[in-house]
Amino acid sequence: VHKVKAQIRWSEETKDLVWAEIIRDKISKQAEFLDELNLSRESRLLRNYSEDIAEGDITNREGHAAKVYFNALFGMNFTRTADCNINAALNYGYSIILSAFTREITANGYLTQLGIFHDNMFNQFNLASDFMEPFRVLIDWKVKQMNLEEFDHDEKLQLVDVLNQEVQIDGRKQYVNNAIKIYCRSVLDALNEDDSSLIQVYEIEL
Repeated sequence: VHKVKAQIRWSEETKDLVWAEIIRDKISKQAEFLDELNLSRESRLLRNYSEDIAEGDITNREGHAAKVYFNALFGMNFTRTADCNINAALNYGYSIILSAFTREITANGYLTQLGIFHDNMFNQFNLASDFMEPFRVLIDWKVKQMNLEEFDHDEKLQLVDVLNQEVQIDGRKQYVNNAIKIYCRSVLDALNEDDSSLIQVYEIEL
């Protein structure tokens, strides 16, 4: 119960600072991914956005970056609302990451309903939706590699397997599943101790 009480007491200022760090990390990783694909013009745009994030991302750099990023990845006609295999795969992959974060937040004794940025009364997973943002790029990366002529059982298994991929965090290699645990605890520490510098970001093994 004391953890939930602490969660309710997280200050707006701390939540805004932590959210800005989460989004800065997410956009930086998106830029890295575009660099790998030799999309340097779009990557530079994203880096400019990541350096321009205000507390709480009130100017919605995240939204601007997302449009540039997805168009660079999947073509100028692509939108995240379209009914297509790419979106089916992205949504499925994101749901796997979201579940992993939800489990971890609950295991640490916090409520997933109470987000720091996401605040939808119909979303049971607001906090997990916040924390997972920088990990979405792992799914984007996988979906880009898959030649999605269909989206079926085999393709779903490939996305589940992203949790067994290796990344660098806290100075060592970890499976994504473990990295989520380490990252999640570090963000909770940052919120509880009013110190966004405690967030431990992961590095992608490219």
